[in-house]
Amino acid sequence: MLRLTWVQPEDLLGHELRQAVQDGREPSAIAARWRAAGGAEAPARAGASDQPASRYLRLLAEDLLDELADLPSRLADQEPTDLARIKTLCPNWPAPQATSPPRPATLQAAWLGRAVGCLLGKPVEKLPLDGIRHLARATGNWPLNTYFTAHGVPAELLAAHPWNRRSAATSLAENIDGMPEDDDLNYPLLNLLLLQRHGKDFTTADVAKLWLDELPAGRTFTAERIAYRNLLSGLEPPRTARHRNPFREWIGALIRADVHGWTSPGDPGAAAERAHRDATLTHTANGVYAAMFTAAVIATAATGTHDIHTCLRTGLTVVPPDSRLTKALHHALQLARKHRDFDAVVDELHATHARTHHWVHAIPNTALIAAALTHADGDFTGSICRAVSGGWDTDSNGATAGSISALLAGSAAALPDRWTAPLKNRLATSVGDFNGIGFDTLARLTHQETARP
Repeated sequence: MLRLTWVQPEDLLGHELRQAVQDGREPSAIAARWRAAGGAEAPARAGASDQPASRYLRLLAEDLLDELADLPSRLADQEPTDLARIKTLCPNWPAPQATSPPRPATLQAAWLGRAVGCLLGKPVEKLPLDGIRHLARATGNWPLNTYFTAHGVPAELLAAHPWNRRSAATSLAENIDGMPEDDDLNYPLLNLLLLQRHGKDFTTADVAKLWLDELPAGRTFTAERIAYRNLLSGLEPPRTARHRNPFREWIGALIRADVHGWTSPGDPGAAAERAHRDATLTHTANGVYAAMFTAAVIATAATGTHDIHTCLRTGLTVVPPDSRLTKALHHALQLARKHRDFDAVVDELHATHARTHHWVHAIPNTALIAAALTHADGDFTGSICRAVSGGWDTDSNGATAGSISALLAGSAAALPDRWTAPLKNRLATSVGDFNGIGFDTLARLTHQETARP
């Protein structure tokens, strides 16, 4: 039987119960009804449970999802999604500074950095932290310093911690042949198309239409797949982000933010606003803030005049100060400054978040990215290796850390050849006409949009 991931009501309910606790609602009575009826917990790693639910349980799950959505949240005032209310809560919203657009060579570095960091994390996506550490240590690659390899890994270790099934054939050191397709690169390509077709004044509806025109449904996951389904059901943004969407605070909006930052050099506020318009198709509250934070960090880095610590501080100015994301970021930055050993930083982050948050949730992943960049002082290799070695959404975290740190490096030539040469200046994708495109071409196209008013 076909088991669709990320959309079946009986699989969504457990995630929504967890999300309700996190965002200040009281779901215990609804949770008790679900469990009394025989409902299962959310799938632990993948997007679908092993066995189909009965028709009764599926209908009950739909009803309970709607009931959960109606519960009041005690965090509503301090974690709004509306942009005007967000800006009201951010007294230090950043002003633009005059700067020149980044050179094509700098944008090429950013595209390459995003791809390299993603590729580094692909084979260990979904693996537990101890599995990642054991696999790297088995080949003498710990602390992590290069792509993962299967050569020399004991069979019993691979049996206990198998590589990501979809990625192993294209992302281990011995088989990398260009940059394989990944949603962490598909979304920047879509946002490049978005700017080409609609300019920087695009609307959330423009994003939705572009997705329906150019993004295959099977290439969407979590919140994006729910929003896509909602669009096809006739719902419009921002309801597409809220209706039966327990993933609305996960990492999907964050991985779409880079282009908004690259094309807004010196204007982190504008970058955050564009990221907000993009993110609210699929996300709310902290899921949106993660995208705004990332876009603002990148817009600051794109000036070429600030270090990583200034960039991260600027990113915090576009996030409501009493939000859960801000608190997690401050904690992560404190840990990165406190510990010389990054493993100790990661262990404390996992102790804080792993029990309560799914491995794709935006809050722990954004905190890990910020900690990795801080601990590595913005160095490219140090940043991507720390981000991936921290577990959780490894390819997405590596991609964002790679984009930011490569932008700070300033040019593609500044990135170590061992990282970039296997990509062969070639990106695979199912988006638009981009399949097989070179990163140098992407840099020129992005530069055009950066220079456009």
